[in-house]
Amino acid sequence: MKCRPEPSRAVAPVWRDLTSSFQAPTQNQVRIQQRVIIRIAPRQPTMPSDMLSALPQGEITPHYEERKFGKCVPVKGIAGVQVNGSNRLLLFLRDRRILSATLDKSCRARDFYSGFYIEPNEDGLLCSGRDQLHSRAGTNCNLGKLRRLILVGR
Repeated sequence: MKCRPEPSRAVAPVWRDLTSSFQAPTQNQVRIQQRVIIRIAPRQPTMPSDMLSALPQGEITPHYEERKFGKCVPVKGIAGVQVNGSNRLLLFLRDRRILSATLDKSCRARDFYSGFYIEPNEDGLLCSGRDQLHSRAGTNCNLGKLRRLILVGR
């Protein structure tokens, strides 16, 4: 009976290195990225158009006056948006206030007919002179002055 020679101990590290080369490398760093974007939708109509046919045909539109307002508004307080003029947006707040937001001169308000996106800041505020509005049509505009609209008689 022949005895086979015992394999050399020096060969084992070679096989170990070869098998370890097929294993996935161990990573020591993990990077987690998160991006949040808030969408402000257009304001929904409050009553159907056929209900307006029963109203008298005279001018009954309310008149509003602009008053000073701070530079910032809480993003969570914005309920909807509506285009108003060539470079103004009306922001409807959840507490029933209405703000007029002016856009840069190079921006057109009609690009924001379907609402806009904003990236939230740590303070949770939308501020004039700081924040940028992103329309769903692809336009980016800086937010100008914010003014509050007050109803002044009918």
